[in-house]
Amino acid sequence: MRSTIFATAFAACLRLASANPWGTAPKGPTNNGKTCTVKALGNNKDDTPQILAAFENCNNGGTVVFPEGENYWIATKLNPVIYDVTVEWKGMWTMSDDLSYWRNNSYPIAFQNHHAGFIITGERIYINGYGTGGIFGNGNVWYNAEKAVTQPGRPMPFVFWNVSDVFVEHFYVKDPPLWSLNIMNGTNMWFDDILCNATAVNAPYGTNWVQNTDGFDTMDAHNIMLTNMVYQGGDDCIALKPRSYNVFVQNITCHGGNGIAIGSLGQYLEDSSVINVLVKDANILTHNNDMENGAYIKTWVGALVPQTSYESDYLPRGGGWGVVQNVRFENFLVEGASIGAAITESSGNNGSYSGTSLMEITNIAFVNFTGYTTSTSRSAEVSCSNVVPCYNVAFQNFSLSLGSNGTAEGATGTCSYIEEGGVRGLAGSGC
Repeated sequence: MRSTIFATAFAACLRLASANPWGTAPKGPTNNGKTCTVKALGNNKDDTPQILAAFENCNNGGTVVFPEGENYWIATKLNPVIYDVTVEWKGMWTMSDDLSYWRNNSYPIAFQNHHAGFIITGERIYINGYGTGGIFGNGNVWYNAEKAVTQPGRPMPFVFWNVSDVFVEHFYVKDPPLWSLNIMNGTNMWFDDILCNATAVNAPYGTNWVQNTDGFDTMDAHNIMLTNMVYQGGDDCIALKPRSYNVFVQNITCHGGNGIAIGSLGQYLEDSSVINVLVKDANILTHNNDMENGAYIKTWVGALVPQTSYESDYLPRGGGWGVVQNVRFENFLVEGASIGAAITESSGNNGSYSGTSLMEITNIAFVNFTGYTTSTSRSAEVSCSNVVPCYNVAFQNFSLSLGSNGTAEGATGTCSYIEEGGVRGLAGSGC
């Protein structure tokens, strides 16, 4: 039945290329003419109190200015709640190198047992970094201390929590301890000209010390636009997590890490749906010999399975449900990733729960992929669920070389736990 409606359903996915899946543009803040200019105290004195005072004094229509050349020392957590505020963020915030403080005092984030150092909340917020402003997370202190064995308590340097109508441009996050930019409960947001760089300067070549340094993550997010972003790091360049709807991403360059991700989904007993996503014009480039994926969708198994990592809080996880629907990856240049495109629904598996995911994946398109993989046997993989097999998955103009010296060819790989005829354009076992 599902295969017979392939043409109609997939046409809706294809139309995302010309439609605007993003939604309403952010509303800009009003301006009452008041300006609050913050000068750094210097000498590693905590600037957090005066920053919070500036946000409070210029709330409801004012402009907060961090002048170019100023370096602000952020030694304590902060969560300003602001409305109708313009931020001229030309200077740099530096998170302190006091690992003990951040591990024990950061704001807890329930999802994957994470934490945050800076959370912004409110409505109608405009942030302009002017190409000089941003956050330095002092990440190398963390990378050197842990050396690829990630421990609890790393703080995210910039979290948007309960926000709407936000525009951020010409902004950077350098060496974040954890995810660089994270939206949690956000509506009508646009990020443009964003740089996220997590580089472990002491890591041996080919060794990844910067796990969990995602560039841009969303959860409980509606109508999100991300344009003109450059990422370097060792994890997801972009990760769209549970309940992300109407997301438009264009002109992205990812150096190293795991490429563009939809997931992880279904880790918790809740609806983990992701619907209406268009990612186009992406460069996925190897760095430090650690590029894993080009574009991929990742969900958990469909039962509570005991876990041993702090990201699961050492508790059984899995069993979440929902749909991944109407997702299009278009115009990808892949150079040196292990695999160009993948759908996998086995996160959290201990070997006994293959094919059990409760996440339904449908109307997915991988279109116009060129370049090469490091794998010489496959360029793509689709492995779904016996409970809700994948359907309406298409590979179109998908031409990757197997190995840097190989010959470009169509999508080659394997399929499992899919509906009969549910995958088009992928050649290989089970497809």
